[in-house]
Amino acid sequence: MASFPLRENVTPLIFQKSRPGRRGTSVPTPDVPVKPLESLLPSSALRTRPPRLPEVPEHEVVRHYTELSLKNHHVDRGFYPLGSCTMKYNPKVNEVVARFPGFAGLHPLTPHAAAQGALRLLWELGEILKTISGMDAITLQPAAGAQGELTGVLLMRAYHTARGNPRKRILIPDSAHGTNPATVAMASYEVVAIPSNGEGRMDLGNLEAALNEDVAGVMLTNPNTLGKFESEIETIARLVHEAGALLYMDGANLNALMGITRPGDLGYDIVHFNLHKTFSTPHGGGGPGAGPVAVKKALEPFLPVPLVVQNGDTYAFEWDLPRSIGKLHGFWGNFGMHVRAYTYIRMLGRDGIRATAEAAVLNNAYMSARLERVYPLPYGRGMHESVFSGTPLKKHGLRTLDIAKRLLDFGVHAPTIYFPLIVSEAIMAEPTETETREELDRFCDAMLAIAKEAENDPERVKTAPHTTPVRRLDEARASREPDVRWQFPEEP
Repeated sequence: MASFPLRENVTPLIFQKSRPGRRGTSVPTPDVPVKPLESLLPSSALRTRPPRLPEVPEHEVVRHYTELSLKNHHVDRGFYPLGSCTMKYNPKVNEVVARFPGFAGLHPLTPHAAAQGALRLLWELGEILKTISGMDAITLQPAAGAQGELTGVLLMRAYHTARGNPRKRILIPDSAHGTNPATVAMASYEVVAIPSNGEGRMDLGNLEAALNEDVAGVMLTNPNTLGKFESEIETIARLVHEAGALLYMDGANLNALMGITRPGDLGYDIVHFNLHKTFSTPHGGGGPGAGPVAVKKALEPFLPVPLVVQNGDTYAFEWDLPRSIGKLHGFWGNFGMHVRAYTYIRMLGRDGIRATAEAAVLNNAYMSARLERVYPLPYGRGMHESVFSGTPLKKHGLRTLDIAKRLLDFGVHAPTIYFPLIVSEAIMAEPTETETREELDRFCDAMLAIAKEAENDPERVKTAPHTTPVRRLDEARASREPDVRWQFPEEP
């Protein structure tokens, strides 16, 4: 008889729990004639023997996946300081509203007359996002932030093409998110990286030198990837516009600005939102996102079709946009994400939106003040996130990766590491507004304890984690040689 491993924290595979004949359901014999599979499918599509699936009762399946969920790191379990990703708690009221039958059960091809509530929600969400961003028009179609970026760059191309020249290049800072240069290349533009200045902001001299009639636009996150507010943004916008180019804001870090200042007022022409970050819809694990794109009036004719419009007391989709860049989504966007974001915004209200940003900045200031003496900040404190350096621990033979692995033993998911590349041994942490002071202290205490261990017992840090179901993995090999095979255990 096969036995389960007894080592602490090890969860048997569902296949190891399998025993012949066990079932989770009992289905009665059908009382109507049933055609044999041979009459429905060609013989080449039929198995010669049943698939070897685990045979377990239902309660064992539930227990198995519940136990696995408790071993995973997620925002419902604990602090998740993943920098530049705003992994904050998702209020459960969002989930309740998204599951209202009128929303969850609505077919995307329902006639307009029978979907007025959903269309009204989409229209009102668009109006709210336009107000928050200071923009004139919006599309809710993009399914994620990266698709929002692509939408923005395609809008640039359509705008310049309509003026007689699509142009050739797009400028991005050297600290940009990795999706920015990838997006530029996908849209068939040449990527030009602009070196940052000593403060980690856009260098005006380098920008001016790169601007010319071939530049279609500049993609600039604000606050930027180092968490720094681009204090020269109005000058940057003027220089970009004088060159005939457009200014695009990656909205990944809008959590620090919403309700305080608006991209449209700063000179931006295009901005995308990460609803799954800023407005608290589920995030991570490959789940659905939403990346609406808002624009100034001059770019409205090129937005994807269809747009949600209000006609008196009714709502409909508008398809008559002859200069549109086309359709970007199979239907109308990830509607469930829109419902969640709408609920979150309405729950907070105008004052709550601003208070959220202020709390995010305050939490980061507190975390930074506690850690910066041990983990230096090469570019100073950021707004909502800060980029520390693990370089001081190198004298003990340790790297940032070792710090990240050791954090797992403290029950904390690691921050983003080794990004942005302009910081040596980078540790990018974002506490968000949802964490309490006690939780921030728990994280800071863990980081400081690891630094102390580095002095007294570096081998303990180097061999971490010690309390997880599996020990340190070879991430590079896992990325290059993914092995997702499983083998059914020998039958007892």
